[in-house]
Amino acid sequence: MGSHNFEIHDKGAKSTDHEGHVTPFNVYVKVAAALFALTFLTVGAHAVHEHLEPFGALIAFSIAAVKAYLVMAFFMHLKYETKMNRAIFISGFLFLLLLFVITTLDIYTRIIQHSIL
Repeated sequence: MGSHNFEIHDKGAKSTDHEGHVTPFNVYVKVAAALFALTFLTVGAHAVHEHLEPFGALIAFSIAAVKAYLVMAFFMHLKYETKMNRAIFISGFLFLLLLFVITTLDIYTRIIQHSIL
């Protein structure tokens, strides 16, 4: 039987490919602690939402936005991605913000009119 020498080439691996970024474990622990703290802050804000009435939704959305940023930046590694990937994610959130603005305007323009007849 003859000896066959097969070379295995990894077509996806090139010397010029983008190397993955390795995030230290302590960064993940800090981000997770921040997410837990923000979750408790959300629960606390809900507990006193009567006192925050005009700003309750704004506070809740702001906390959620910070949490979303932390998840996307560190756990999804967008902090270390190219500018094009960041632009794609940001454009998605801008359209989401536009949806919220249009929906809010629609809700607040539907004031219940009481008939005087």
